[in-house]
Amino acid sequence: VLIIGGGVAGLASAGAAKSMGAVVRGFDTRAAALEQFKSLGAEPLEVDLKESGEGQGGYAKEMSKEFIEAEMKLFAKQCQDVDIIITTALIPGKKAPILFKKDMIESMKEGSVVVDLAAEAGGNIETTKPGEMYVHKGVTHIGYTDLPSRMATQASTLYSNNIIKLLKAISPDKENFYFDPKDEFDYGTLDHVIRGTVVMKATITVNIFCQDGKVIFPAPPPNNIPQGAPVKQKTVAELEAEKAATITPFRKTMTSASVYTAGLAGMLGLGIAAPNTAFTQMVTTFGLAGIVGYHTVWGVTPALHSPLMSVTNAISGLTAVGGLVLMGGHYLPENTPQSLAVLSAFISSVNIAGGFLVTQRMLDMFKRPTDPPEYNYLYLLPGGVFVGGYAAALNGGYNIEQMMYLGSGLCCVGALAGLSTQGTARLGNALGMIGVAGGLAATLGGLKPSPELLAQMSGAMALGGTIGLTIAKRIQITDLPQLVAAFHSLVGLAAVLTCVAEYMIEYPHFATDPAANLTKIVAYLGTYIGGVTFSGSLIAYGKLQGILNSAPLLLPGRHALNAGLLAASVGGMVPYMIDPSYTTGITCLGSVSALSAIMGVTLTAAIGGADMPVVITVLNSYSGWALCAEGFLLNNNLLTIVGALIGSSGAILSYIMCVAMNRSLANVILGGYGTTSTAGGKPMEITGTHTEINVDNAIEMIKEANNIIITPGYGLCAAKAQYPIADLVKMLREQGKNVRFGIHPVAGRMPGQLNVLLAEAGVPYDIVLEMDEINEDFPETDLVLVIGANDTVNSAAQEDPNSIIAGMPVLEVWKSKQVIVMKRSLGVGYAAVDNPIFYKPNTAMLLGDAKKTCDALQAKVRESYQS
Repeated sequence: VLIIGGGVAGLASAGAAKSMGAVVRGFDTRAAALEQFKSLGAEPLEVDLKESGEGQGGYAKEMSKEFIEAEMKLFAKQCQDVDIIITTALIPGKKAPILFKKDMIESMKEGSVVVDLAAEAGGNIETTKPGEMYVHKGVTHIGYTDLPSRMATQASTLYSNNIIKLLKAISPDKENFYFDPKDEFDYGTLDHVIRGTVVMKATITVNIFCQDGKVIFPAPPPNNIPQGAPVKQKTVAELEAEKAATITPFRKTMTSASVYTAGLAGMLGLGIAAPNTAFTQMVTTFGLAGIVGYHTVWGVTPALHSPLMSVTNAISGLTAVGGLVLMGGHYLPENTPQSLAVLSAFISSVNIAGGFLVTQRMLDMFKRPTDPPEYNYLYLLPGGVFVGGYAAALNGGYNIEQMMYLGSGLCCVGALAGLSTQGTARLGNALGMIGVAGGLAATLGGLKPSPELLAQMSGAMALGGTIGLTIAKRIQITDLPQLVAAFHSLVGLAAVLTCVAEYMIEYPHFATDPAANLTKIVAYLGTYIGGVTFSGSLIAYGKLQGILNSAPLLLPGRHALNAGLLAASVGGMVPYMIDPSYTTGITCLGSVSALSAIMGVTLTAAIGGADMPVVITVLNSYSGWALCAEGFLLNNNLLTIVGALIGSSGAILSYIMCVAMNRSLANVILGGYGTTSTAGGKPMEITGTHTEINVDNAIEMIKEANNIIITPGYGLCAAKAQYPIADLVKMLREQGKNVRFGIHPVAGRMPGQLNVLLAEAGVPYDIVLEMDEINEDFPETDLVLVIGANDTVNSAAQEDPNSIIAGMPVLEVWKSKQVIVMKRSLGVGYAAVDNPIFYKPNTAMLLGDAKKTCDALQAKVRESYQS
């Protein structure tokens, strides 16, 4: 016999069963009840989890979720062994807890009996039918709710006996039944049972006032009603661990095997569809370049992600190669395709010159006064040998164009690899210049243009390069994100122009060319990718520059609209491929250009300003794939290699940004909210009050701290407060304080933007650390200065599984001894999530404009140390 609940009924059942010779087992959450079971000769059962179930008034309290889970496991095991179960578990004011699930009861032996004495309150057994006795799967259920009526004599005897004892307890002498209430009657002298039982009222009136006006209060409720044990809310990390544990090793391996299967099957499909060996060789080049780019970009240090974006922007200007190949005429183009080609070469040259100059400007900012001198002008020597040697070989009758493309491609790989460390970053930029110069020289050498056409080519590229250099020289570093976005739009437009011009020029040969269908498909895809890149980059530029509202534009039915645009773009390929007429082809290319441009607008407009780092990296990736399309279109190895490098670079940076926000790429691109770990329930309620301080209070805290970490956000960029902060850090370090910066991967509006801004202000790069490098140092930090950051330091990401930023990696500033948050207000960040750290006891709010506040701190600290 198994008895659940060691109250009056449970202990009486245990005594009766034991006297009849049964093996009795008893369970209760209260230690005292287990001792009483033991005293009756029953075997007390316990779970491994230690938790007291003692409540008020002799009743048990509601237990925690973890305890109940352990309890259920114990009961499930017992059900397979016992013949009779008697349950008596009740909790005052609540429905009886379900302790035995249906599957547990069905696991009992046929002929077993369960008696649910808690049936009137809902029952402890899931299969109980209150008020009935019936058989379920061979187990007899007794769920009567009228047991006092069925046992009238026993019930009356028990009731009268208890009433007599109650009256005696109320009586002043604890024996006679005489009781005369007095005005000075002290309820405090009664035990909690009597106190909760007696209700007093006036002898004449029915309200709570006596004849003489004295108040006689009714029995007050108990001070402590039994409450369930607080359910410990699991952290985001614990929920993620549970989620990961549900993925079986088989499922993991199967997923991996499926990916490889799809990849290898796709390669076989490309081989079958390949029209000639040239296409197969191009796919081989593309695949190997993609692998090289993948491993190269992962080696780039996060602090140099902005220069990486800039140098890939410059290299993507090799779309000029496509324009040069398609140019014709004399000093001026003579038809529409030639006009499109010269325009493509012109705008690509803006990218090349501007991109390399901006990259050089950024990298020069990272140079420290203590660094040894550099003589980067000496790299003109290998560049001169590369280009000059090719010119000499060309005059000697040697055709080494493909080898030049290989050398240029390797130099472009070196440009990305050089950004793996600060020491080799400027070498990387030099290699990029050599690679692009070599590629352009090889293209001109292969074309052998007439002097008139060469003049046209030189004029277009010189004009574009001059404009690019002018823009790059005048641009402020704080405007770097919008410059990169604008340059991306040029790459997209160049790709569209080249693809359309190639179709126009090659159309007469489509009827006899076996690779015509491939050429047409690549031209169509290149036009589509270029169109999305062009318009999407312009919208990103407008948002970053402030021309457009940075808030997401969530059009009604935008997902259906984008799906329709995509379907129309794909559908346009059907008549494009079936109908061989020139008019249909040009019309389809024009249509997909317009549709893709509209789609670029609708996609990018739905993305908010804080997600611009991902947008820029995705657009960077798009520009690479557009360049790849040109490579396949023109059968040019250099464009394919460089396109794969840039495409993989942007894709990897996009992945890094998404991981830093714990969001999927689709969630960002489609204008969604919430991380992949968001549980979806009601967010945690933040209580408490914040503490505000002034500049003088902040100065005192700064002076007392020896170990300081500064965590800047986009607010520092917007306020251009990097200069006073850099000067403040310099003064503090001169005083022997350990001052460092902690940078979140998505702080700012493009990857690595804050690193560049701090370098521009003169902050040594070796004290600017990434989130993963500095997070473990916060517990030993005396003071953290949070400047213009919110979501990237929001503790709700770790503390609230229902937050829309749950699971997002954040800078754990709240673990430090003291935090000063410098913001305009207590308002939320981009994610519109309240930040619990504002209300933590170790946080002080220094509200106001970041620039003015930083200027004041700088001036006060200088004054303090000079006095």
